[in-house]
Amino acid sequence: MLKKRSFSLAGHRTSVALEAEFWVVIDAEAARAGKSLAAFVSQIDASRGDFPLASALRLAALAAAKSAP
Repeated sequence: MLKKRSFSLAGHRTSVALEAEFWVVIDAEAARAGKSLAAFVSQIDASRGDFPLASALRLAALAAAKSAP
């Protein structure tokens, strides 16, 4: 099931719907980096290039999961 979260990114409100399992990883990565969820998502948004934000967040979660011990 998709879980929607809303953020202000670059001065604009946006919402992103991801599976709950992705949000668990993204929340953990934000905490590990010592950032708020909004700041962590903003960082990914700033570096995502042409990818949709939801795809960039899924890829970030995948990369974090792959690098976990």
